[in-house]
Amino acid sequence: MENFQPGEKLTESLSRNLGRKDLFNFGTQELPPVPPAANPITIQGGLDPYTGPWEYDQAAHLLRRTTFGLKKSDLDQLLTMTMSEAVDHLLTEPAQAPAPPVNNYNNDDFTDPDVPLGETWIEADFNVDAEFWRIESFRGWWTELMLKTEASILERMTLFWHNHFATQSSAIFYGKINYKHNVLLRSNALGNFKALTKAVTVDPMMLFYLNGYLNGKDAPDENYARELQELFTIGKEYPSQYTEEDVVQAARVLTGWRVNWLPAESFFFPPEHDAGNKQFSSFYDNTVIQGQTLDGEAELDALLDMIFARPEVAKYLCRKLYRWFVYYHIDDDIEQNVIEPLADIFRNNNYDIKPVLQTLLSSEHFYNAMYSGCFIKTPIDIVVGTLRSFNLSIPASTPWDDFTMKYILTWLHSIMQMVPGDPPNVAGWQAFRQSPQYYRMWINGDTARNRNWYTDILSQWHLDSDNDQLKIDHIAFASQFDAPEDPKALVDDMTRLLLPQPISEQKKLLLKNVLLSGLPSDSYWTVAWFEYQNNPSDPMAFEVVNFRLSVLTKYILSLAEYQLA
Repeated sequence: MENFQPGEKLTESLSRNLGRKDLFNFGTQELPPVPPAANPITIQGGLDPYTGPWEYDQAAHLLRRTTFGLKKSDLDQLLTMTMSEAVDHLLTEPAQAPAPPVNNYNNDDFTDPDVPLGETWIEADFNVDAEFWRIESFRGWWTELMLKTEASILERMTLFWHNHFATQSSAIFYGKINYKHNVLLRSNALGNFKALTKAVTVDPMMLFYLNGYLNGKDAPDENYARELQELFTIGKEYPSQYTEEDVVQAARVLTGWRVNWLPAESFFFPPEHDAGNKQFSSFYDNTVIQGQTLDGEAELDALLDMIFARPEVAKYLCRKLYRWFVYYHIDDDIEQNVIEPLADIFRNNNYDIKPVLQTLLSSEHFYNAMYSGCFIKTPIDIVVGTLRSFNLSIPASTPWDDFTMKYILTWLHSIMQMVPGDPPNVAGWQAFRQSPQYYRMWINGDTARNRNWYTDILSQWHLDSDNDQLKIDHIAFASQFDAPEDPKALVDDMTRLLLPQPISEQKKLLLKNVLLSGLPSDSYWTVAWFEYQNNPSDPMAFEVVNFRLSVLTKYILSLAEYQLA
């Protein structure tokens, strides 16, 4: 960002740069190289239902992996349930779809000519001057959904599909298309993988992103046909025998799909479709897909039936789910005892997602204690998860304040290198695919500093828009625990909520000393806490308690353990 000075308001710097379409350069981001991973660990346990204790640690682990951050209210709710009930609760989809994004971006320098302030733009026709603002409005809307979601896996799964069927808003400069694609992923996030694959194949966002809209009978474009097999269904991690000719034939099947730009809808255009028969290799049992002159959907169905008949599809997707929710390392034991049985469940349920997730999240394997804290948090877990853990929402005194604050969060995602809507390429974010580093790729000299800088600001300062501040309410956060007046209990409760693994008593003692400001007796904190409780309007009493809590929070969020989930 140009000329950003540490002492100035973020809004002052951002306002100078709003409207610059090259500001984040999302579409070309790649994480810098990192040292090789350490020796992998092997984690035991299979898919038998977990029958061990269902207590704080197990419920917290489930929430850390299926939502963003860990909220005490969510944890308390799950602890009133059995493990099975808790998993069912997380897999229950909301009764209503979220309200769409609105014009919150009109400002002194730009007014949307087609969409009044406060009204949704999702059906507005393309306007080259407005699309930057609409896309950023969409991105902020998505970030807020991740922040506001209660105990539900839906937003984590929406992000999973965005990483799997990766597209880039920076490449498709049309807010309506970006929004509709996200709705497609969200509405099918817990549905049927095969149905979602079909829908994505002819979705305008994907047709534009991988050149499907240019695929015609005289010059078949192989881009999507290749990624459909290599990245979306069959995979290339384990030996696969589909051939280059299979890519060519699949491209022929997919000829003729086009996009009507203004309504942002796809359609089949028979004159551009190759109506000849398509012969596939022995990998696909020498299948011949009969050419159709007028019915491109029938050929698409036949192509997907052929691909999804391969057992590799279920295994490939189950490995991706495993790395998303559990751990990156898959050895022979995990392949045999976790991945293959999950793949059988997947195929036996006609590629419905819920039975797979329900089995995995209820399994002995998932609750193995070695899993807790072995997953390096994504930047979204840091940015959004921190806000959720501290029960924060995005302040919005005005629509422009709302837009600005969300734009700041996007900028924070950018400097940690995971912007919602813009994975680096069609393969998704490297941390979920790049062997042997995997999650370690989130951490390097730049991103580690930026992660700590963000949590330092939230702990001891604030993010600001023109009229609002986004900051931790330390006293409200501490007050949700049973004994905030007891420094030892408070440190125990805060570290248990914010950190995925227990820390040593020596570390806890150091943290307690931070809370006590080095004073020798616990009573110094207890007295200060009750003085504030008895006189909440006393600015001195407030400052003593708030300052000590802010320093304690800063120290906890600076621990290496906070980077784990």
